[in-house]
Amino acid sequence: MSVDLRISPEQVIERYLSMELVRVTERAAVCAAKLRGHGDEKAADQAAVDAMRRELNRLDIDGEIVIGEGERDEAPMLFIGEKVGNKQGPKVHIAVDPLEGTTLCAKDMPGSIAVMAMAGAGSLLYAPDVYMDKIACGPGYAPGVIDLDASPADNINALAKAKGVKPREISTLIMDRPRHAKLIEEVRKTGCSIRLITDGDVAGVIFCTQPEKTGIDLYLGIGGAPEGVLAAAALRCVGGQMQGRLILDTEEKRVRAHGMGVLDPNKKYDMSEMASGDVIVCATGVTDGGLLSGVKFGKDIIETETLVYRSITGTVRRIYGEHREFSKFQLD
Repeated sequence: MSVDLRISPEQVIERYLSMELVRVTERAAVCAAKLRGHGDEKAADQAAVDAMRRELNRLDIDGEIVIGEGERDEAPMLFIGEKVGNKQGPKVHIAVDPLEGTTLCAKDMPGSIAVMAMAGAGSLLYAPDVYMDKIACGPGYAPGVIDLDASPADNINALAKAKGVKPREISTLIMDRPRHAKLIEEVRKTGCSIRLITDGDVAGVIFCTQPEKTGIDLYLGIGGAPEGVLAAAALRCVGGQMQGRLILDTEEKRVRAHGMGVLDPNKKYDMSEMASGDVIVCATGVTDGGLLSGVKFGKDIIETETLVYRSITGTVRRIYGEHREFSKFQLD
């Protein structure tokens, strides 16, 4: 299918790319799921990367990876700055995590997903592969209800007041890491509940997009900056709130970030600065989790479940796929 270059990137996304992007994450998820429970993180990740790259290069886009598997010298495929697509369509920027939760997939544990975001050129933050301090909540609250510079207690109390509940009725998600020991202690003092996750930084924030289904009101803590951009893109689509600050604690990191356009190393980014314009996000389950069901392999059918977010309409679609053309997944 050829794309009419006279229409805007936003119209292209609406008319054509939404379902095409679903196919990209579906096929990455299926190829990774073939290696679930085999204990080989690198092999599962490579399978997802290969599938995602192959599908992206079939699209009618002039695309550039701005969030990827690493920088050019560190990743053979889907590195930051790599060009994808057949160059027959609009210029777009792309953020990918072909297999978020590589350990989860290798151990066949809940929560592994294949996820990507696409937006017009210049709409996604070029985030270096460093840590980012983050806070996020879901939709339905007045702007500024949470603040990265406020204490955990202040944020939890403010969110509880806005929701009309007691702090103990707020549920917070935090990555289970030694670096979060003090944070967890402070959150516990408020009386609210904490859900600890071992992996899945993008999915952790995306949980906030549907608190009525996931039970998560607030995300707190330090995770990957690239994952933060992907998560911000999804959250923007439903009207949530998120802030992040890059952790540039060495001169080498500051120099690298400056080379990617980060002029203020202490800047606090809000959600719209991480992902602006018309953004579409697709996430397909690899293993079963609280957000998505994992890939199911039947005798004649492969089943997938995908969430599709679009910022300009605020639409969230949940797509169940049944795939019968196994050869397209290159599973052998």
